[in-house]
Amino acid sequence: MTIRLSFAALALALIPTFGLADCPGHSSTSASSCIEGHVWDSVKGACVLQPSS
Repeated sequence: MTIRLSFAALALALIPTFGLADCPGHSSTSASSCIEGHVWDSVKGACVLQPSS
C-alpha cells in the first residue's frame, strides 16, 4: 500500500512539469523578445543586430 501511495504522489507532483514542456518545433523566442538594437530574422529564427545606415 505504501509503495502505491508513493508512486501516486510522485505522479501527481510531476503533472505540472509535463504541462510546462515545450512542444517540438515551436520556439518561444519572437520579435517582441529581441533586445534594443536587434531585429527578428525569420530565416535564422533569431534576433540579429539591426544594420545601421
